[in-house]
Amino acid sequence: MDRNLILLPVLFQVALTLLLFIRLGAVKSRAVRLGEVDERRRALHKDAWPDYVLKVANNIDNQFETPVLFYVLSFMAWANDGVDWLLLSLCWAFVGTRLVHAYIHVGANLVARRRKVFTGGVLILVLFTALNLRPFLAL
Repeated sequence: MDRNLILLPVLFQVALTLLLFIRLGAVKSRAVRLGEVDERRRALHKDAWPDYVLKVANNIDNQFETPVLFYVLSFMAWANDGVDWLLLSLCWAFVGTRLVHAYIHVGANLVARRRKVFTGGVLILVLFTALNLRPFLAL
């Protein structure tokens, strides 16, 4: 299998993060235009922004939590030539959980549902980690 295929879900995860930054710019501009921001506090205090801005900002923070592990594990698999259909499927499944998590978070923000999706993504990372150990166990 072509190990470079693992870079596609990595690029999708990066694209999701960048799209969220674009969305954040849009919702911040809207909040400023509508006068919904405490101008004196906005540079240093998140609570200066309305909730609909905070949802997007908080989700961007989430994109630098478990996805960091995803990036490391993906590049480990790529570097060790350990990419197979199972790993690639896990990568796409993880990115799918991140898309659903972001959709819930910046939308209705149903915490119980969001937590289930987040937990699913973490479990995928646990399996991804175990599978990434295969080359080291063969030593």
